Amino acid sequence: MAIKTETRNAMPDSTFAFPRVRKEPLNDAKHVRNAIARFDQVRDVSDKERDEAFRRIKKAASRYGVELTEKSWHELGKPDAARRSSDKPRPQASRQELYAEARKQNIRGRSTMTKDELIRALRS
Repeated sequence: MAIKTETRNAMPDSTFAFPRVRKEPLNDAKHVRNAIARFDQVRDVSDKERDEAFRRIKKAASRYGVELTEKSWHELGKPDAARRSSDKPRPQASRQELYAEARKQNIRGRSTMTKDELIRALRS
């Protein structure tokens, strides 16, 4: 869901991955995932600002339980990096959601797997 303009305008600069240009809010897990996916689309920022934005995103990802496999902002926006960030099961996913994904991927033995086993199976 998009943030209403008045809500966005009321947010402090520190809420954004790129505070100077007020791009990519990091106020919840959905927006953190969005910031990861759109990182390379932000224009008119320096490499130093990208370094700082990546640090902010990593901190927010940890806070909201979003898995971030990239070690540097240089890896963001690449097709393989985007796939790794979005395809892995999220830690907050329920067992039913994980089971549904395992079923979709036709993972054998899924019906007897625990939540942790489903996560491991989906990551391999």
